[in-house]
Amino acid sequence: MAGPPEELREPLDSDVDLTVPAQRRELEHHHLAVLGAVALGGAIGAAARYAAAVAWPTADGTFPATTMVVNIAGCALIGVLMVVVTEKQVHPLTRPFLGTGVLGGFTTFSTYVLDIEVLLKAGEAATAVAYLALTLVAALAAVWTATWATRRLIERRRP
Repeated sequence: MAGPPEELREPLDSDVDLTVPAQRRELEHHHLAVLGAVALGGAIGAAARYAAAVAWPTADGTFPATTMVVNIAGCALIGVLMVVVTEKQVHPLTRPFLGTGVLGGFTTFSTYVLDIEVLLKAGEAATAVAYLALTLVAALAAVWTATWATRRLIERRRP
């Protein structure tokens, strides 16, 4: 199997600050590849999130468990991905496709905030605060745990 084209052999960072000239230059030669990877990944991630919301709907004013589970799972997968892309040699479009695209489209912190607003408007302040805190703590714990576990797994597999 052939490797990536020469212009894609260096790692790409899809989180480029375009106000920094050195970072802006990173996208000069392969911005369309990054854009395509992020767009395709985002479509896949958003479709997966939509499928989860359809499969396990949450009624307004009730605890939004589906959104919480999606965000926690997405954070855990981001932890795994970041270890893999920093400690293993992967295709340069892996991070833009999976991280920014798939997992960015899958996780939905805008819906998380909207869910809190809906709970507050429904008079469910205690549920809103519990959801706010539980999601935040669980998402951070998921990233940390997945990162730790992935690093340990990679270390065990090294000769």
